[in-house]
Amino acid sequence: MDIPQPVKQGQSKFMNRYQRFIRGKGLAYSTEKTYLYWCKCFLRFKCYKSEEEIQAEDIASYLEYLVINRNVSPNTQKTALNALVFLCREFLKQETKHFKFSKSKKQTRIPVVFTHQEASMVINQLDNPYKLIAQIMYGSGLRLNEVLRLRLNDIDLGKNTITVRSGKGNKDRQTLLAKIIKPYLTAQMNHVSNLHKFDLSNNLGFVYMPYALGRKYPNHARSIGWQYLFPAQQLSTDPRTGERMRHHIMDRTVQRQIKLAINATKIMKKASSHTFRHSFATRLLEQETDIRNIQELLGHSDVKTTQIYTHVAGLHHTGAISPIDSLTN
Repeated sequence: MDIPQPVKQGQSKFMNRYQRFIRGKGLAYSTEKTYLYWCKCFLRFKCYKSEEEIQAEDIASYLEYLVINRNVSPNTQKTALNALVFLCREFLKQETKHFKFSKSKKQTRIPVVFTHQEASMVINQLDNPYKLIAQIMYGSGLRLNEVLRLRLNDIDLGKNTITVRSGKGNKDRQTLLAKIIKPYLTAQMNHVSNLHKFDLSNNLGFVYMPYALGRKYPNHARSIGWQYLFPAQQLSTDPRTGERMRHHIMDRTVQRQIKLAINATKIMKKASSHTFRHSFATRLLEQETDIRNIQELLGHSDVKTTQIYTHVAGLHHTGAISPIDSLTN
């Protein structure tokens, strides 16, 4: 569950203080968990006995260990570096410059992309609400968890826009809302409204409110606009307060349904739910949409991340013809 858990009381005083420090910085909960994980791994590797023994200069040897002994990917090594630099520079106030270590060799991976026909085949294998979730990923370029965290007030049917709140990098953005799915969205929103009325009749109807909004606006947690667009069938318990509330569908449930749909279509690609997002970007490039616009719609902080899709879309526009296609019978 992506609701921030209470700070653990059973862990060491150092980890308790560090977790409170991270949370005080307002970082995403997923980032908090990642930073705590790499901190524990680093401490175990160096066998530190006290906080005073922790040295930023030891980060380099640990990063080399990850590459040479654990054979980790470049992204994993980079994540560990970011986490440990945050630990030493921000929390322990140590100097963290001029690290020298063996870097994991970065591989250029071209995204797996559906053709439009393949995307349609997979979507048509799904039942609602999973079908609508896939349509939003393909039609709007959202990540799976960005779709699942949508609230009713994030959907603007009049302007044909979807607002993504606290996306990757803790940034908000707006993206396209495909007109063709508006009737299905309306039906889903009506379903949520009816389900919310049922919960209210049972003295329930609460949803998770990010940050301190639940205290600032106590009535918003039961308002219709804050309800999740894709609510779970079963109620869950807020780990912070013990209150019964309705969270959104879990990502692993959707991933399982999409994998089954891909297998049913017999598409021989290493595809997943994220392939819909890759396909969205590729379709826009094929339509000659400006890459800066695509960058904004996807929420990329660096246009270089968006440019990877040119390797996919460009294959069809180079004018190159395979030699064997020019052979005559």
